[in-house]
Amino acid sequence: MANREHTRVIHIGDRVIGGGNPILIQSMTNTRTEDVEATVAQIQALTAAGCDIIRCAVPTMEAAEALGEIKKQITIPLVADIHFDYKLALAAIEHGADKIRINPGNIGSRERVQAVVDAAKERNIPIRVGVNSGSLEKELVEKYHGVTAEGIVESALDKVHLIEDMGYDNLVISIKSSDVMMCARAHELIATKTNYPLHVGITESGTLYSGNIKSAVGLGIILYQGIGDTIRVSLTGDPLEEIRSAKRILKTLGLRKGGIEVVSCPTCGRTQIDLIGLGVAEQVDEIKTRAAAETEPIRLEIAALELAIGRFAEASKAELFSKKKSVQLQFGIVGFRASSKLKTLKKWTFERVLTTLRDTGMREYIRVKEEVDKEKLKGLAPETLAGIGCTVVQEDVFYYELPEQPEPETQPSTL
Repeated sequence: MANREHTRVIHIGDRVIGGGNPILIQSMTNTRTEDVEATVAQIQALTAAGCDIIRCAVPTMEAAEALGEIKKQITIPLVADIHFDYKLALAAIEHGADKIRINPGNIGSRERVQAVVDAAKERNIPIRVGVNSGSLEKELVEKYHGVTAEGIVESALDKVHLIEDMGYDNLVISIKSSDVMMCARAHELIATKTNYPLHVGITESGTLYSGNIKSAVGLGIILYQGIGDTIRVSLTGDPLEEIRSAKRILKTLGLRKGGIEVVSCPTCGRTQIDLIGLGVAEQVDEIKTRAAAETEPIRLEIAALELAIGRFAEASKAELFSKKKSVQLQFGIVGFRASSKLKTLKKWTFERVLTTLRDTGMREYIRVKEEVDKEKLKGLAPETLAGIGCTVVQEDVFYYELPEQPEPETQPSTL
């Protein structure tokens, strides 16, 4: 079984994915992005429902320019969805997008992809490399005698390697198919070949009824294997339904806590009360929706407080932590933990390190997909690291701990 704790940590705005962090829910607006008022209203409704990351289509320069105003009025990270025009990607980055979603194969020449990569690198925002089974390259279709999971994975990794060769690895991968089992197989394969965070979803899954079933089955298979760092339930309809379904899938798999859990009779010939006629199911859904809306602001406030505490600790580091790494406060502990990170020496890149490792016979420090194994290299002696163009630097990683609270007693529902 794969382990999502082994994926690398990526920051999207003020949210963090990968490295065992909670799986975040993503959705996509279906308003015209150029219509700032309508788009903001929809994002705010999705945020209240539990959306963690929002993606907006950017089909025009007007849409790209609207992102700046939209960003001012929302509280969750915004991903710009770019299909063909690299200039739109550049404009979206300029106007504050927290992440860019592209398919490098659709962007055009290497120079155009390089321009997008350079802009993302300058602002240190992640690029989501998206590959869809419906747009698989002809040569891969011919190589694998049709559209296959193997072809999807090869296509995605080719594009990842292209961007890596351009000197950037702040990446998230998305491989999607409307074929549930093909999509599951593709994720199983790619999870063994890369440690980049994976955005998971069954694309074009359908209307509310059929789409929910396909997404529940597909995401259930993938997530249960420890694969996936963000998810989207793609439905034809109101995006709010995507959030409700995604939260239920995560909760059913034990990957998200909270909310109300109602145990209700499915009805049979022994039922003495007309549960269907009384509208119990509808009442239950209404209670759950209302509870989610009421608790979501608290969750968002907690996330904002965590961010504020971290920024305060960083700004006050010299004053608060001059003698020790942690401080006991009234409501818990705040502090910094030592963390080592492998960096290249001046004028070196990890591509050059990779070549040096091959040439010097140190292939045990190269992963299967032939990228530098930074964690393993950190165990080498400093002089050996210097010889291959690396050094280990010590950094402080902020953390906080809250005292354990007893679980409140709950009473089962009798609905």
